[in-house]
Amino acid sequence: MTELVTLSIENHVADVRFNRPDKYNALSLDMVQAIADTIDRLAGESAVRAVVLSGEGKGFCAGLDFENFAAMQSGVGAQLPRLTDRYKGRITNIFQHVAYGWKQLPMPVIAAIHGVALGGGCQIALGADIRYCTPDAKLSIMEMKWGLIPDMSASQTVRDLVSLDVAKELIFTGKVIRGEEAARMRLVTRVCEKPYDEAMALAREIAAKNPHAVRAAKKLLNEVWHGDAARGLLMESELEMTLITTSNQLEAISANFAKRAPVFQDPD
Repeated sequence: MTELVTLSIENHVADVRFNRPDKYNALSLDMVQAIADTIDRLAGESAVRAVVLSGEGKGFCAGLDFENFAAMQSGVGAQLPRLTDRYKGRITNIFQHVAYGWKQLPMPVIAAIHGVALGGGCQIALGADIRYCTPDAKLSIMEMKWGLIPDMSASQTVRDLVSLDVAKELIFTGKVIRGEEAARMRLVTRVCEKPYDEAMALAREIAAKNPHAVRAAKKLLNEVWHGDAARGLLMESELEMTLITTSNQLEAISANFAKRAPVFQDPD
């Protein structure tokens, strides 16, 4: 059986690819489970310092495979999980986890978007820390097209990227936008002709930094971005104290003075 999600790790960078190219990587329940399993595995990979998330074939991810889910709702095959069921005791259900879980990973995640990122596929991309996409990529938080609201964590991710009125416009209409417009809206970080190559280059650059400091930076920004100043400033100080004079921090100093590449230890 073909792996629905592939994962390879080289030089501290995890290369994760959705692998259902004949369906534009549309999300069947089996694929949702495979993505969840991949996130859970990465959460425990102390040697991984950055993740690149992409799709095989002609698109990033076309969203839910409606044929697959319609069959489950009619009683054929596996049973559709209840959306109110939390996944393994988390704050998310399993569908939210495959999008929000990327944000919760301790290491940075970079999404490389080409072709389509529609509905659930777009929401997965929004869960990444950084998004690169092609100029002609098609993105849409398109659940309204089906008479639904976005239910794979967009309410908690899109707010970090665009203003409230822009988020409402995108969600109320389900409009499809191209990569260039997505960049102008700040829904994506940057437009480039080869987003996968650019994402891998950035991942390697991040992987060359002190992994403890990178993880601390992601934790700090995720937790205080919407918090009050007092809590954010205190957390900034607390996290900094966990880094000062540690072996990796001293190695960063030594390598800079010696003008050599640093050799960092992986987090426990």
